[in-house]
Amino acid sequence: MGRIPLIDSPAHLPFDALNAALKAAGEETRLRILALVGEAELTVSDLTDILRQSQPRISRHLKLMVEAGLIERFREGAWAFFRLAENGGSAELARALTARLDPNDSIISRDRERLTAVRKARAEAAQKYFREHAAQWDRIRKLHVTDEAVEQAISEALGDRPFHSLLDLGTGTGRILELFGPKIDRGLGIDLSLDMLLLARARIERANLRNCSVRQGDIYDLAVPAASFDVVIIHQVLHFLDDGARAIREAARVLAPGGRLLVVDFAPHDLEFLREEHAHRRLGFTRETVEQWLAAAGLDMTMHRNLEPEPGSDGKVAVSLWLARDPRVLIANTNKKEVA
Repeated sequence: MGRIPLIDSPAHLPFDALNAALKAAGEETRLRILALVGEAELTVSDLTDILRQSQPRISRHLKLMVEAGLIERFREGAWAFFRLAENGGSAELARALTARLDPNDSIISRDRERLTAVRKARAEAAQKYFREHAAQWDRIRKLHVTDEAVEQAISEALGDRPFHSLLDLGTGTGRILELFGPKIDRGLGIDLSLDMLLLARARIERANLRNCSVRQGDIYDLAVPAASFDVVIIHQVLHFLDDGARAIREAARVLAPGGRLLVVDFAPHDLEFLREEHAHRRLGFTRETVEQWLAAAGLDMTMHRNLEPEPGSDGKVAVSLWLARDPRVLIANTNKKEVA
């Protein structure tokens, strides 16, 4: 077997910077941290749970790795998250090193198992919240920009261009299906919470939407064929998730050629109680964050819009919309072949 290069076109680093990056990576705990933050954005608390080491020790490791440019730190409210650095020669080095780690190595496998347990605990906490608040869900949403304003913006974003099939990810109470069901041939809502699905089924039954259905499913691993929906909507879901980029990639997979993905979520805010009391993982998203996720999923962003709460209303948090399009086109010819 020939030698595998670390990276195809490596960025050059000054001697001191490369030396610092190699020293920062060349220690057992720090190499394990690199592997973990390559899997997910993690907090110090997450890493202490997984690595079974003290908070001060983990913090020292993280500080050194941030300074070396291997990982990035970003703050949301009272929490700080860490992830692999995205730009620069040290970032390339970090990605190359993690790619060369044997996934079946006993240490890496054990850490990944603990990471899975941490993620499972988060998901269970979110599901507990949904069970306890399912009947109040629409009312809770009114803490933010009004539903009426958001729904109008969603309709305006999708415009008059007709579409025949809609997938609503994290369908909640089924309101998006109720809104668009009369205009489409087929609608499917997916949610992990059985309590939410009970409410969604009741809603679409009341609306007599026989062309719409809901089912339980995992937003990261949809039991849906590729290229099967004209429009996919992710409405007020990403802030609950551990890995928004992964959810967007999976949504992009099921888009038909030329299909559109609409993401609706909070703009950045500092309402920490939404994390503490309402199971929010993220305190909103910048335009650039979601735009990068859409681009990485192979989609072209066509629109971004911010909705600010009305003065004097109960809403405290702005809502953002991102609309992206699958760049593939469906060319009609005698064989009706689909081309990228």
